Amino acid sequence: MDYFIDSHCHMHDEEFFAPHVRDELVQRALDRNVKKMILIGTDDEDSYDARDFALNYNKENSLFWSYGIHPSEWEKDRNEPDFKIDMPIAIGEVGLDYHFLDEVDDAEVEIEEQKKLFEEMINLAEKYDLPLIFHVREAFDDFFEIIDKHPTVRGVVHSFTDSKKTLKKVLERGFYVGVNGLATYSTLPTPPLDRILLETDAPFLAPAPHRGEQNDSSYIPDIANWLAGKLSISVEDVMKQTTMNCYDLFRFDKKA
Repeated sequence: MDYFIDSHCHMHDEEFFAPHVRDELVQRALDRNVKKMILIGTDDEDSYDARDFALNYNKENSLFWSYGIHPSEWEKDRNEPDFKIDMPIAIGEVGLDYHFLDEVDDAEVEIEEQKKLFEEMINLAEKYDLPLIFHVREAFDDFFEIIDKHPTVRGVVHSFTDSKKTLKKVLERGFYVGVNGLATYSTLPTPPLDRILLETDAPFLAPAPHRGEQNDSSYIPDIANWLAGKLSISVEDVMKQTTMNCYDLFRFDKKA
């Protein structure tokens, strides 16, 4: 496992990455030893955009995609997904996000619809035996209540931003935790290495000292360097363990 994996990015999104630019940035990531990247879907259309970019580009079997509907997109039309062309590596990003509840017309409706969508996405993951990529913000009580009804699901809590107590609950359920650039300039609790997946969330959350810049998958080694210092271990150890964790969750060998 002598290379890095970006377990969560949006490098396919043409709103942020022009077609010729994203090809160059993916190549830059490959040149920095980031050999696999997972393109994360946020709604029905965006998920298939991720699929198409992965299939059309897929140099060195480097790009994979996920199908998911972000909790904030619950009002968008959605159909039964069609995986006949290619099977996603995961279902995500999906979950619950209550951060903007004070800005919606009816918070109770928003919460119930997000929960309904989340259940649909969990059921989809169970149907196809796929892992889940969770987006959870200010909603962990409801997240745990729902997820505990599905004890066999596996997944990763992307971009964890909660307390040590909540982290403990996440780890007790056997989930991995996504560590990205946000960790490099915050006081977030650090998960144990055997539960960490490296991620960028590109184009967002560039790591220090690039905070505020557009992020891309080539910054994964910078996050790994920070984590190595935080844990007082080598970058090679971070690379090997986090890549092994990704293989355990996403089963790249089975996909390939």
